[in-house]
Amino acid sequence: MHISSPYFETVAIPPDRSLHVFDRRLPEFPFNWHYHPEFELTLTVNSRGLCFVGDHVGPYDDGDLVLIAPNLPHAFQSQSLIEIAGDHRAIVCWFTSDWITSLIGLVPELSPVTALLAQARRGLRFGARTSAQLRDRILHLRQMDGVDQVITFQSILATLSGSTDRVMLANGEVTVSEMPRDRARMQKVLDHLHAHYNEPMRLAPLCDLVHLTESQLQRIFKRSARMSISAYVLQLRIGRACQMLIQTDSPVGLIATECGFSDAADFARRFRNARNMTPTAFRTAIRGQDLKSVPKRGRSVRQSLQT
Repeated sequence: MHISSPYFETVAIPPDRSLHVFDRRLPEFPFNWHYHPEFELTLTVNSRGLCFVGDHVGPYDDGDLVLIAPNLPHAFQSQSLIEIAGDHRAIVCWFTSDWITSLIGLVPELSPVTALLAQARRGLRFGARTSAQLRDRILHLRQMDGVDQVITFQSILATLSGSTDRVMLANGEVTVSEMPRDRARMQKVLDHLHAHYNEPMRLAPLCDLVHLTESQLQRIFKRSARMSISAYVLQLRIGRACQMLIQTDSPVGLIATECGFSDAADFARRFRNARNMTPTAFRTAIRGQDLKSVPKRGRSVRQSLQT
């Protein structure tokens, strides 16, 4: 199976709506590794499989609720149905950073949502309690008229912001700059890195792309991504390696090369540092569905605030 770089997905939010709600029903959810500049809230229904967010790989189940920030690569790949006669289903809600930021500025009662959105830069999975509390509201969003839909969605965000059972998934994060010029530059850099991260990393093409010196580029990127360009590229490479270990029978050495690592030894060392296990052990655990043996990379919000 060919594992491609994450592709840029265009999300069309209707001009007369604040958000776009899509009810996805398919015989299976294929692996579509993608990213987009909108926030995404996804509720999975009647489906079990694997959830990929940045460098995170983990199982998802019926009723799982995940919030993903702009430009964070992600995918949901189904493995089994719960009700065999039905389809795999996901309720997907997209909304823009500009809309929610403006709304928070106008409605001070929504100010706690700001912290929620910041944590979503690493992807957030909510616990069973919060998911059960919101399930019916999310399932009925598509049937609501515009006014009821946006009011209900605000209440959903408010509930999510007050949840104590949410866990951050990926190790890295990407922020959206408040400065339009920096935002445009950052988008160009991300698009280039997502397309070329399995190649030797060179800063010169990126500098030419956004008309910055190397020091300026590194400074802007670190301010936005909270990590260096090389660390971000490593996260993308580890994420892709996880996908290939799960979805192909390719030898570990070939995966190392295709993901941009210098050799198998370099890949094994960096993979162990990122996942706390060898690539071979990771493949065995996931394929055997021994998911308890896969070290948990996600951290609860409470744990993160204590460090």
